[in-house]
Amino acid sequence: MKERFGVRGGRRRKSLMDHRTCEKAANSGRMQQGARIGESTSDAVLSMTSGRKTEHIRICLDEEVNAVGLTSGFNHYTFRHNALPEIDFDGISLSTSFLERKLRTPLLISSMTGGSLAAGRINERLAEAAERRGWAMGVGSVRAAVEHAELAATFAVRRKAPTIPIIANLGAVQLNYGFGPDDCRKAVEIAEADMLVLHLNGLQEVFQPEGNTAFGGLLQRIEQLCRTLTVPVGVKEVGWGIDDETAVRLHEAGVSFIDVAGAGGTSWSQVEKFRSSDPVRRQAAEAFAGWGIPTTECIQTVRAALPGCALIGSGGLHTGVDAAKALALGADLAGFGRALLGPAVQSEQRLDEVLGRVEFELRTAMFGIGAADISSLKATQRLVRRGD
Repeated sequence: MKERFGVRGGRRRKSLMDHRTCEKAANSGRMQQGARIGESTSDAVLSMTSGRKTEHIRICLDEEVNAVGLTSGFNHYTFRHNALPEIDFDGISLSTSFLERKLRTPLLISSMTGGSLAAGRINERLAEAAERRGWAMGVGSVRAAVEHAELAATFAVRRKAPTIPIIANLGAVQLNYGFGPDDCRKAVEIAEADMLVLHLNGLQEVFQPEGNTAFGGLLQRIEQLCRTLTVPVGVKEVGWGIDDETAVRLHEAGVSFIDVAGAGGTSWSQVEKFRSSDPVRRQAAEAFAGWGIPTTECIQTVRAALPGCALIGSGGLHTGVDAAKALALGADLAGFGRALLGPAVQSEQRLDEVLGRVEFELRTAMFGIGAADISSLKATQRLVRRGD
């Protein structure tokens, strides 16, 4: 298609969907259930779900949704250069493993989208690129497909990525709203995933017009689910970070991996601000634009508290040098989210260029400190904190 999303500053990106379709879907997401004449309640809810997913894509592409007043923390660290690395650049290996799954790179396309036609096309493009380059991949919340079978195809990426680890995703809070082990198994089956991650997005739910905010007693339900499912269950934040105390409680409950998803990248209170028609919530969102724990702090403190836990570092990563720093701080995988969304919408070639650049930057950073493989990078003493 030749239609485009509008992008602030007068620039425009080639889109995987018609812009008018985007606006129509987004507007339908704001309608109340059953608002359209002749439309059933289930059809209206389906329309709202797809509209919300499409609107999230548009906002993340077109609006200023970065955290304000804080960074992910990677700017506070630098590698001490090694002028005599004693390794060959061409011999550097990025291969690793995560929860006994082998990977050609320690890199992850973080959970982003699904649940609408446009989102499904983006997921397919991301999956093809991840398979081609050996990245792991997470999909957005599969709740929409569990509740509406018509949306399952937008998360069914295994046919595009037959060999890489795929992570299904559900909102943890849904365990307090009737979702049980069978629903979680269904989510895994829809994505043909190797593991499931439950996302914690309390502040987003508060600011979301249709948000679910009953988080009481959630840890016990997470523990029960971990005991029931046969695939590894992880927990991730969505951009405000997980601290060491919370990580320990989750690990003790049986969680197999943690994605800290720290602050400094996308702020979902900012995203929901652009969807809200409530002036109080729109204004209040500004007070939380700088909320959260920087990604680097999350990685360091969680790794110190849980030396053996599988750990993903995501939240505000843009370059392969960021990824190298995340791994050197203690992450097992480095996750990239919104930094890949624009390229994925633009073209297959552009997305492949960005993934290739990240890999090249990571490999070059390793060469610059004399780390021939990922184990050496994770053990390096050459990452130092800049003087504040």
